[in-house]
Amino acid sequence: MVRVRIAPSPTGDPHVGTAYIALLNYLFARQRGGQFILRIEDTDRARFVAASEQMIFDALRWLGLEWDEGPDVGGPYGPYRQSERSEIYRQAVDLLLASGRAYRCFCTPERLEEMRRAQSAAKLPPRYDKTCLRLAPGEIAARQAAGLSWVARLNVPQPGETVFRDELRGEIRFDHANVDDQILLKSDGFPTYHLANVVDDHAMAITDVIRAEEWISSTPKHVLLYQAFGWPAPRFWHMPLLRNSDKSKISKRKNPVSLIYYRQAGYLPQALLNFLGLMGGGMPADLEKFTLAEMVEKFQFERISLGGPVFDLEKLQWLNGVYLRALAPDEFLAQLQATVFSSEILRAIVPLVQERIETLAQFGDLADFFFRDDIAPPPEIWLPKKRTPAETLKITALMLEALEAAEWSHAALEAALRDLAAAQGWTAKEVFMLLRAILTGKTASPPLLESAVVLGRARGLDRIRRFLAREKSRPPA
Repeated sequence: MVRVRIAPSPTGDPHVGTAYIALLNYLFARQRGGQFILRIEDTDRARFVAASEQMIFDALRWLGLEWDEGPDVGGPYGPYRQSERSEIYRQAVDLLLASGRAYRCFCTPERLEEMRRAQSAAKLPPRYDKTCLRLAPGEIAARQAAGLSWVARLNVPQPGETVFRDELRGEIRFDHANVDDQILLKSDGFPTYHLANVVDDHAMAITDVIRAEEWISSTPKHVLLYQAFGWPAPRFWHMPLLRNSDKSKISKRKNPVSLIYYRQAGYLPQALLNFLGLMGGGMPADLEKFTLAEMVEKFQFERISLGGPVFDLEKLQWLNGVYLRALAPDEFLAQLQATVFSSEILRAIVPLVQERIETLAQFGDLADFFFRDDIAPPPEIWLPKKRTPAETLKITALMLEALEAAEWSHAALEAALRDLAAAQGWTAKEVFMLLRAILTGKTASPPLLESAVVLGRARGLDRIRRFLAREKSRPPA
């Protein structure tokens, strides 16, 4: 039976690229009577975000992509969270160490950095130099007994070559001179992506790995691991990356990439799914508007173009408009009440404006920025006195970095903004007023940080990014 999987990492908002790859896996499974599996790859504990897993579940279900097996629905190949499979990975590493296909590395970060500097100076590709592979068994035992931390590394044969087939590209060859002795097990006992990916795909009987083309360079390491374990490798399908209009990889700097943003901004799930189905050219060229069921029926993987599909936000907005205008008035109202004018949002906004209002008609004047899509304040609103535009745009970019890293709560936002002001020699008032102008388009508004929390992380950060893009592209006066 065909078995495919989507394996997102819970490190933040679910990405539109995750939805794109999930859709392709879903179509592949449904067309072949197979199984679509959701696996959570949560071994990167430094970037782990506790709420992100549920956000992934909610976003994919919002789009209509249901999975057959996963952490929340169970299945015969669980557990489906990598953090719950640690013993499986340790046993796998023990097998590799015993066979000599992996080895313990005791090198310190300082030693590795010195090695990289020397390689850079010699214009050599950065790679581990196999120092610890040459340790005698007694030396390894002594270092372990002394409690020195170690990682397990893949022993890539040198010289050598790995050859594999990509179902879209044909045969691909990698010289081992360009394949590093990748870390498989970290010093904290957690596996890296490469080890966990291969072990889980084998254990879960995955037949076809359908993922983004950025993983092509990692595939030789995965093939070597399959060979080291003596396991058959799955078929590999590397999908072209979503691109910006300038052909760069889609990124939050140029387009909203959070699925949460699209849901909160009032995009219909069927429109977004339709739009993602247009990416890559798998649908007939004469079809522009279609359902998920029609994608299952008509999508052809052999039609996929390897040129990166352009994530054209204007095209998505047009398509979403087509779907919105096709709704019956009662359906349209229901969509408004479920998203932009939901009771939850209105209930959160009311306390922010009630103390400032004198007639109900003023509600729109005070709260309009919550419901508007594009806030474009003129310089007289956002430019602080005694600050230049260049200085203001610089601190706005730093503000974006700080708020991207902060929890989206009143306390965390306030702390991040005050720290930013102190570090850059600005007053807290200047920084708060700048953020108010960007988020609301006003010099006065309901309480700023409370408003930011209601607006939400995805839409709030998007407004800062749009502001920076717009003002940086503005011709000098």
